[in-house]
Amino acid sequence: MYNYLDFEKPVQDLEGKILELKKLAENGEAVDVGDEISRLEKRSRDALREAYKSLTPWQKVQVARHPDRPHCVDYIKSLLSDFTPLAGDRNFGEDQAIVGGFARFRGEPVAVIGQEKGSDTASRLKHNFGSVRPEGYRKAVRLMELADRFKIPLLTLVDTAGAYPGVGAEERGQAEAIARSTSACLALKVPSISVVIGEGGSGGAIAIATANRVYMLEHAIYSVISPEGAASILWRDTTRSKDAATNMKITAQDLYEMKIIDAIVPEPLGGAHRAPETVIAATGDLIAKTMKDFAGANTDFREQRREKYLAMGRSL
Repeated sequence: MYNYLDFEKPVQDLEGKILELKKLAENGEAVDVGDEISRLEKRSRDALREAYKSLTPWQKVQVARHPDRPHCVDYIKSLLSDFTPLAGDRNFGEDQAIVGGFARFRGEPVAVIGQEKGSDTASRLKHNFGSVRPEGYRKAVRLMELADRFKIPLLTLVDTAGAYPGVGAEERGQAEAIARSTSACLALKVPSISVVIGEGGSGGAIAIATANRVYMLEHAIYSVISPEGAASILWRDTTRSKDAATNMKITAQDLYEMKIIDAIVPEPLGGAHRAPETVIAATGDLIAKTMKDFAGANTDFREQRREKYLAMGRSL
């Protein structure tokens, strides 16, 4: 069973009926219901297609936050081999909201840094729901410096509601850690690719997403602040989160149009959570194409990154 979103109610009702008929058939409590199941499955697909045909920005926020979406560790497991994780910032401690290390992507060495939200209660607590503390960003800087030293391309997977806002994090220099991580991204001499796989929230996302190429999944979001936070600041009313989501232009489609991101990875009908293998494979193909382009380019990647972000300021 899926975790259904509010706007998926018609699909939920139809798929519930399909499950009931299948259980009756398995228990021998019904006559042949094959035709009825086929008819309901077609109606369910049509309802799903209709629901996802023109999602509002707020509905995309819901899809981006769906608990069953594939997470950072799923991408690492499926796309990378020989993954060797590194832990700790050599200063304070380990932060498991950031997963990082070295691996091989289709035979080629890569450094990978990703934000992990967790998929159940235990793993969400372990990874702090993907909200990174200062030591996590300092670990990311450590990995970037190693990648640069050994001339290994960097891949980052972004999925966070934002950096951890707790008192302890602020006392340990959260803003400084985010700034240094962003600066380290910009200073890399090796090529870097970033993919927003779910939520790209605030400076917590930018700290590892300031790359030569930035991609987003079709129903991912990328914003300077959460819709709830923006509504609270602008209107002092969190019930206006839908308005904030619309006005902030946080969807992949809006950001691609404004040239903030470089490409959109299509998601299966119903979102990445309905066919994780499909969307992970599509993401891998885009990364592979980009790596190939980088390998054949005589490019100063640091200068290219500089021009990319300066151009954004000129065009907006």
